[in-house]
Amino acid sequence: MDAQSQILWVTSPTGTVVEDAPQWRTITGQGLEAYFSNGWLEAVHPEERQQTEEAWKEALRGRTMFEWNYRVRTRASGYRHFEVRAVPIIRHGRVVEWVGANTDVTPQFEAEEMRGRLTNQLGAAALRTARLQGATAQLAEALTVEQVVQVIMDVGRTALAADRSAVALLDTDRAALRLINGDDVPEASGMSSEEIPLSSASVMTMAVNSRRPVFAESPDRLKSQLLEAGGDEQVLTNYLTHSDERAWVGLPLLAAGRALGALRFSFTRPQKISQEDGVFLEALAGQCALAVERATLFEREHRTAETLQRSLLPDRLPVVKGLVLAQRFRSGSRHVQVGGDWYDAFVLQDGRVAAVVGDVMGKGVKAAASMGRIRNAMRALALTNPPPAAVLTGLDRVFEATEEEEQVTTLAYTVVEPVTGEGTLALAGHPPPILVSPQGTAVLCDAEPGTPLGWPTSRRQFRFVVPPGHTAVLYSDGLVENRKRDLNAGLAELCSVVTEAPPEVVSSPHMLLDFLVDRMLSGYEQDDDVTALAIHIPSLTLPPEKPN
Repeated sequence: MDAQSQILWVTSPTGTVVEDAPQWRTITGQGLEAYFSNGWLEAVHPEERQQTEEAWKEALRGRTMFEWNYRVRTRASGYRHFEVRAVPIIRHGRVVEWVGANTDVTPQFEAEEMRGRLTNQLGAAALRTARLQGATAQLAEALTVEQVVQVIMDVGRTALAADRSAVALLDTDRAALRLINGDDVPEASGMSSEEIPLSSASVMTMAVNSRRPVFAESPDRLKSQLLEAGGDEQVLTNYLTHSDERAWVGLPLLAAGRALGALRFSFTRPQKISQEDGVFLEALAGQCALAVERATLFEREHRTAETLQRSLLPDRLPVVKGLVLAQRFRSGSRHVQVGGDWYDAFVLQDGRVAAVVGDVMGKGVKAAASMGRIRNAMRALALTNPPPAAVLTGLDRVFEATEEEEQVTTLAYTVVEPVTGEGTLALAGHPPPILVSPQGTAVLCDAEPGTPLGWPTSRRQFRFVVPPGHTAVLYSDGLVENRKRDLNAGLAELCSVVTEAPPEVVSSPHMLLDFLVDRMLSGYEQDDDVTALAIHIPSLTLPPEKPN
């Protein structure tokens, strides 16, 4: 035992110390009188003393081996960990004494404790990394500022366990932060409006003005920081008295050193922010700043792209007696790209109305430019020689001269006489128009579909009549076709949807287009532009007969 640096001790059969243990007293600094009897318990750590005494008494009663661990106060007033083991010495069936040994296991205990701390730290670091990676992945998929804000809210709730979250963007012209969402977040500045001047003292303005994170782990710490930032003491005292928030985090959103705004997370309980937590929060703020900048740019460019696409379409349809026109256009691009869908309607020299819906396949400026060329060429050809077959033949020549071979362009072109609805139609690889009766029945035009523009073919035109009270609908394939629905199924569904339209919808071309677009897109993810043009011939009304 001496070789193993163990402390040997002996007690009476009742567990009372009656013999000296010099090694014990050397370590604990106890005198001989203090050690005798049960004095050794005084050297055991107070938190473990009662349980150690109960365990020792239980071993005495049961005459079983005593195995235990406890901390012992040393001469230097520190504590060391000991592992104790004692056995009863039994002769002729009676316990004559107890012999025990204490082993100093402090090095092993500290090593195990260190391993535990390292394991916890590594686990916490892995968790923070996983959370940051998850947040980064979600932010990468967020296209709009609204979507970015929602991700930030989710991260605040899940990764930080924050009770409230807020995002504000910087308005440099007004020198203020504009709250994108607030969760009814009360600001310590005393203002709860959607705009927070940078001159006011708050968690977010401090983060933006200093370009550094703000951590306030208690109300007192927050008050101290806000007072240093020029806050009003009475306002701060009133806020902290009535607020249930007890800890705050403010993070600046910085992109290339430029402030975009700030994040605010708050907790209804004191929150200790460790150095590792601070690093995680700064990394999170960096990812959020990139996402906000990207989303802001996306929204700006997307608005520009939509404006460009709409500028290539007619700003209004002609008003013609005996005929009503209506149109609907819904962009299906989630990205900053213009599409190639288009429509047009104009009055010919003889009073008839030309109407067309076309689709240049693809996205982007290239498709839009091709759409603009085809649309302008068609107007020029139709005003010169309006029959549909002649116009499509001319467009084939234009297409071959100006467009690339791989560019696919389809269209449906019709010329209609107001009042009577008599007309002609030609298709260039485009879905057939649908004719809706006043009773709500639908019939697909059976005209030959033809081939897309630029393909060698003999163009044909067909008689196409829109009887009074009826409505013809020309549309792009985005209305009837998508990744989950092929063209034939879409055409059948379009006819079925028409039969579900109420009478007041059938009689109004504007309401009819709204109904068809909403119902045909319901339950599907729109992945293409949708363009629709309605031609309605009002019912003939006879003048009242004169009395005899």
